[in-house]
Formats: sequence, structure tokens, C-alpha cells
Amino acid sequence: QVRLVESGGGLVQAGGSLRLSCAASGSAASINAMGWHRQAPGKKRELVAFITRDGATNYGDSVKGRFTISRDNAKNTVFLQMNSLKPEDTAVYYCSGTTYRVYWGQGTQVTVSS
Repeated sequence: QVRLVESGGGLVQAGGSLRLSCAASGSAASINAMGWHRQAPGKKRELVAFITRDGATNYGDSVKGRFTISRDNAKNTVFLQMNSLKPEDTAVYYCSGTTYRVYWGQGTQVTVSS
């Protein structure tokens, strides 16, 4: 079992920055890819970014060039640095960790005001 706990969400003005963190516990050493998804009201959950244990990354088109995902394998933690935030980035952000299945965190709210 893997437990994921997100932190760092909040309210920020457009153009501002936030940094999300997600700490994994339990069988965290078995996690390969870790990532972030988001879900806005009335919309489907979408990929924001993911990173493999080796450091390979992939980003959703809407966040490329603005968001950066990073990972500390020693601490089983993944980070999402979000810059140049836009109101359309407002959503609940969920951390994920993949072993033989996908585990999800409880989510953290990010609200970007215009």
C-alpha cells in the first residue's frame, strides 16, 4: 500500500506562483512514476505532469513552459512548481504514484484569481 499526501495549494493571483508537494509513505520504494493531475468543476481529470524514477518527464500541453515537476527519490516526494498561473489553472490537484496500480492522494485546491 502507498499513501500520498499533498500540500501547498491555496489562493494566488494570476501571474503568481505556487509549489505543490506530495509525500509518499508505505511501500513508497516500489513507486515508479509519480505525477500530478487536476480536475476543475464540471471537467474531466487531466494530466498535468509526471516524472519517472529516472527523471524522465512529460507535461500536459496547457502547462508546458510554466510548470516544472521534480522528484526527490530519497524522500519519496514529488514537487510541482507552478509559475505564471492563470485562472484556468484553478482546480483540485491530485498526486499520483504508480506501482502495479495507480495510487491517488486526497487532492489540494489551487485557486487562481483574475
